[in-house]
Amino acid sequence: MTVLTNKQTMTTLGTARGAAASAAAPRSVGALVKAYVALTKPRIIELLLITTLPTMFLAARGLPDAWTAIATMLFGTLSAGSANVLNCYIDRDIDQTMRRTRRRPLPKHEVSPKGALLFGVILGTLSTLGLALSVNVLAAALSLAAILFYVLVYSMVLKRRTAQNIVWGGIAGCMPVMIGWAGITGGVSWAPVVLFGVVFFWTPPHTWTLAMRYREDYASVEVPMLPVIATERRVLRQIIVYTWATVLCSLLLWPVAGTSLLYPAVAAVLGAVCLFEVYAMLARLNAGKTGLDLRPMRFFHWSNVYLAILFLAVAVDSLIA
Repeated sequence: MTVLTNKQTMTTLGTARGAAASAAAPRSVGALVKAYVALTKPRIIELLLITTLPTMFLAARGLPDAWTAIATMLFGTLSAGSANVLNCYIDRDIDQTMRRTRRRPLPKHEVSPKGALLFGVILGTLSTLGLALSVNVLAAALSLAAILFYVLVYSMVLKRRTAQNIVWGGIAGCMPVMIGWAGITGGVSWAPVVLFGVVFFWTPPHTWTLAMRYREDYASVEVPMLPVIATERRVLRQIIVYTWATVLCSLLLWPVAGTSLLYPAVAAVLGAVCLFEVYAMLARLNAGKTGLDLRPMRFFHWSNVYLAILFLAVAVDSLIA
């Protein structure tokens, strides 16, 4: 892949230093396995699985079939891993420049680009075949679509060309709820569409607050994340809009899926905390604070907790409703 023009010298020197270091320090089998696992971005996979399993509880209106759930989670893990590995392959030029990503396996030359590409393709193939044979064809098709969208649409087209990259690119991260539902029911309905919407609206504020923290990183490689090209006030306004949309969409599941009162109660409390945090950032901005003094990472970490507890409430509600 062609490196950004204004980064050619830095990238070339970094590559040479990394290659020399790699050659000087032969790696054990364990270290190599660890590097390949790191390419899959396990922490992101965990977040995706958090939305998959509770959706299966909701689809089954209780405990889902154990084998179907295990197979969906296993091959769903391989699917997400495939997308993440291929993303690392595509972004290897900018990853070795950005502070947040330069310790990933490809920038550190712990894995070769060819090895990463082959690994990503193998994981994607195994996940698609595994879902088709052990779950159903619809779940496999949705999984494959998510991989292709994340790699071809987000990583190769949107990410480096538009500030709306994460808005539309986040669609891939919404697919696990559809896959989980399809794995249990063999079809789709409005309930997983609502959960799809929750993750869709949740993704931009979650990612933009992280991008606020690493704004200089993204700017240095000319990736037009919203915090790079817009004022902090505009970014916060967008975060507020999407946070409201997330909260309202989460409450919509109550009438659509016919949940008990437990779920909307939990969703309302979680949503109130999210809104409090985002308006607190706006208050800090109005008070003259900027940059990290706005405490964007506080919202970023809380948004992870929000999604986990919200989907836990979906699972628990499904067991007691």
